[in-house]
Amino acid sequence: MYFEAKINDESAYKVIVEENRSAWVVKYCKIETQKDGTLVPDQEEIWVERVFDRRYFTVAKDGHISLLMDNVSYILDTVKYGTDYEVYTRGSHRTVSIVNDEILLRESIRGRGGIGAQGNLKAGMPGKIVNILVKEGDRVNPDDPLLIMEAMKMENEMRASKEAIVDRIFVKVGDNVETGAQLISFKDVPK
Repeated sequence: MYFEAKINDESAYKVIVEENRSAWVVKYCKIETQKDGTLVPDQEEIWVERVFDRRYFTVAKDGHISLLMDNVSYILDTVKYGTDYEVYTRGSHRTVSIVNDEILLRESIRGRGGIGAQGNLKAGMPGKIVNILVKEGDRVNPDDPLLIMEAMKMENEMRASKEAIVDRIFVKVGDNVETGAQLISFKDVPK
């Protein structure tokens, strides 16, 4: 399972959780939020791996979570508000916002995938370029298809959000792109 998480709106992480018979293997990497809201990997992209033994993880009937990590016992109390979780443990409190695959995909198609204020189309999530439907110099109108990117095993058609001229295409069919990768730049239509 892949998701992105923000903690107290200060730190953000890419998280991969793999489950086997005896443990959950959690891998996480810090990511940064750009001014336009796009999440991009930290420059060093250092992944940390933690293994949680299932024998030392229980969920009580009242929802409290008990776990043992690094020989320290934790009792977690969580309250869910939409995609946010209020997490209380050992006298501290964190707000954790979870963005799962489905939400990432919707954001990619809607907001982040549009032509931004700087005249760029950026990838809202990791994916593979399947088809490019425009060429440099083309004039596009709002809602014209620009390219198709495969992400989360689904093909997503990214469309123009405004009238513009395709200035430069930074990717080619078959390229794998990361979150925040610049795909196409645009320039204004001459008046």
